[in-house]
Amino acid sequence: MPLMNKTVARPSSTTSPSGRRSSWSAARLALTAFFAVDGFLFAAWVVRIPDVRAQVAASHSALGMALLCISAGAVATMALIGRLCLRYGSRPVTVAALAVFSLAVALPAHTHSVLALGAVLLLFGAGYGAANVAMNSAAVDLVAELRRPVMPSFHAGYSLGGLLGAAVGGLLAGRLSASWALASAAALGLAVTAVAGTALLRAPAARPRLAAGAATPARSRLSPHARLLVVLLGLTALCTAYGEGALADWATLHLTDDVHASAALAATGYAAFAFAMTAGRLSGTWLSERLGQTRVVVLGGLTACAGMTTAALAPSVPAALTGFVLVGLGLANVFPLAIAQAGATAGPQGVATASTLGYAGMLVGPPVIGFLADATSLPTALLTVAATSALAGLLSLTVRRHRRA
Repeated sequence: MPLMNKTVARPSSTTSPSGRRSSWSAARLALTAFFAVDGFLFAAWVVRIPDVRAQVAASHSALGMALLCISAGAVATMALIGRLCLRYGSRPVTVAALAVFSLAVALPAHTHSVLALGAVLLLFGAGYGAANVAMNSAAVDLVAELRRPVMPSFHAGYSLGGLLGAAVGGLLAGRLSASWALASAAALGLAVTAVAGTALLRAPAARPRLAAGAATPARSRLSPHARLLVVLLGLTALCTAYGEGALADWATLHLTDDVHASAALAATGYAAFAFAMTAGRLSGTWLSERLGQTRVVVLGGLTACAGMTTAALAPSVPAALTGFVLVGLGLANVFPLAIAQAGATAGPQGVATASTLGYAGMLVGPPVIGFLADATSLPTALLTVAATSALAGLLSLTVRRHRRA
């Protein structure tokens, strides 16, 4: 009889005596680097949007349509990438997607018309969407292998990369042209992809363990129960992303127009939110192990609800900033835990579906806030972030009940 069981059971160099792999394995370090460079590249592009806009002579509306191409490219790609991950594995697709995204980052600075910019941003969005689905799918497999809820740590890497990208991009804004700055970011992205990709592909990978009803390469259709769970988790991610998108565009304006903060002080509003979210994600694994993932999501949603209510109705700048910090801490782990549970339920297809819904939340948040602000007031419109944050917690309880059913 072939000694297949002995071959499978033989521990690798990263396996501890208890049979569990080292928490910070080569694969986890490489995936964290991918998340970080993904955030860095996106932030490097964001800080150069004004330069690119001037280069193509776009009006506000024309620029808005061009930027919408990023979302269109991402959403159009996510479902396809889920299927590719099932067929070829999440890790090779992650490496390929980050390489495409890195190359696409350099292209907007070389466009000279709105039409060309829109076409380039379709590719940019496709690479960004592909990278996010593939990375999260690979991270879901690693979470199952480690048997620890470490997904928030990967998203902390994304947040840290974004903060670093924004800081470096801002410092270089007056020294390097957009083309050189984005080309440098692209080169960094390709270098990290080469180094981290080599480590990721060489690292031993456990066979993904999916829940009953989940998709496999041989059976790609989800059971109705698994599909319902994925949709509920995707809606949870949507509620979180709605708040992130809304605060990214409206936090500073709320502080200046409604709370009457100075421009310099108002600029710290979103920074406070972003730093709080990063800190929350760094502690996400610790909290999930001690409280359980459902409690972390429920408490996070309620904390964000209280924080957004405070920030929207605050009569003073310190109170508003405190509210933004609470929102960042509360929302920090909701999205990564929802994506992780969707992947555990339905593999890469679950990650793709939940990511698409979550990305839609980030898209609809800013315009919905704008329309509501025109109809009522900005503080009233921002209260919808409090409502969606609370809804994310309630959806988590619904997911737990369906899992037990």
